[in-house]
Parts: sequence; C-alpha cells; structure tokens
Amino acid sequence: MLVTLPPDYRPSENEEFMNPLQQEYFRQKLLRWRHDLLREAGDTLASLSEGGIAEADLTDRASVETDRALELRTRDRARKLIAKIDQALERLENGTYGYCEESGEPIGLRRLEARPIATLSIEAQERHERMERVHRDD
Repeated sequence: MLVTLPPDYRPSENEEFMNPLQQEYFRQKLLRWRHDLLREAGDTLASLSEGGIAEADLTDRASVETDRALELRTRDRARKLIAKIDQALERLENGTYGYCEESGEPIGLRRLEARPIATLSIEAQERHERMERVHRDD
C-alpha cells in the first residue's frame, strides 16, 4: 500500500500505534539514515584509495595512520548499524516493527524516534542491561 506522508508529519501518541503513516514515517527515517551511512562510507573509501601516506615526518605519518585506523573502526560500526537498519526495515515489512521482542508490547514513539532500530521496550532494555552488568561482574 502506497502511503504519502504530509510534509510536516510527526508520529503522535493520539493515533493508533504503527498505523500506515507511522510505518511510512519510520521507513523513510531508516532509509535516510542508511543512505547517509552509505554515503559516508563511500567518502571514506574514496579518501583511503587516494594513495599511500606521503608524510615524510615519522610523527605525521603515525598521526595519519592513527586517523585512518579510527576511520576504519568508525566505518565498521557503521556497517554493523546498516545491518541493524536493514533488520528494522524487514520488521516494518513483516509487521513486527515497533514492538518489543521480549514482551510484544509497543516500544513507544519517543524511544523509536530516538533509536529507530530499537527492538526492546525501555523496561526490557533496562532488564537486559542489568543482567549484563550482573554477569559481567562474574
């Protein structure tokens, strides 16, 4: 079903959760985010493929190497984020987007607005983090 969003549309608590407008809003938000990450990755690839390190000074050379390593770690995180965005887009397609994987309850618009790839409600996320802390201390 093709849904056209009004230009100033923002999801509201006053409407049915994950109605077609909200679904399209989050789909567009996720696609924009994915597009931006891919564009940044392309820019990184272009800058890295410009050639070797031409710095003569050892300190400058080390600085450039460190910057490149940091950029590659950032790109790796972006790659993982793109995979999560793709999973969120899949959940939109199969009708499970916006619902907690643990409880099946709505995650909430404010949380989805802040973290569109969220799979857990705030309560479930807090439980998960508490369990991680408990088991990390072992």
